[in-house]
Amino acid sequence: MTVPGMDTLSWSSAAYSRRVARPSAGAALLPDPELAAMQEWPLRSYLELRALPASAHSARVHANNVLCEWRLGALADTVELLVSEIITNAVRASADIGPPRPEIVHARAPWMRFWLTSDGSAVLIQVWDGDRHLPVRQDAGPDAETGRGLLLVEALSARWGCYAPDGPAGARLAGKIVWAVCAG
Repeated sequence: MTVPGMDTLSWSSAAYSRRVARPSAGAALLPDPELAAMQEWPLRSYLELRALPASAHSARVHANNVLCEWRLGALADTVELLVSEIITNAVRASADIGPPRPEIVHARAPWMRFWLTSDGSAVLIQVWDGDRHLPVRQDAGPDAETGRGLLLVEALSARWGCYAPDGPAGARLAGKIVWAVCAG
């Protein structure tokens, strides 16, 4: 997967985690100055995943490991739930742009990218997928089996949102980034 202006790990589900600040081209893609400042927090990690149901589990494990490394274990349960909901929504959205669901195999599933960024007390979660449709919170009935994900994200995060990132010279990139902030 290649998202212009952002580092990528090709053909891998490897993770990147670092305690020191590094230049980030991604900050220029953020629409809001406060969100751009969060993108520059010194603790950063990212993971590239295929848009498959098992990716939610991989993302939760990654988030838990990173938060332990960053000594933010107190936020782990909430961050894991937020990550799970946002990744699951990205997998579902990606199913609409990828091959038909019964025929999905690992090598053909679309890519997603997942970032964690922290200042040592709060965590910014961001997930990019290739679907351009922004998520819409649903009012799920009491017997509904789906439709509560964004309601949970809204309830558990200090702030959340989504945007279609801009590329060079203001050109729209494919997809969207859904983000949430978890504060202690």
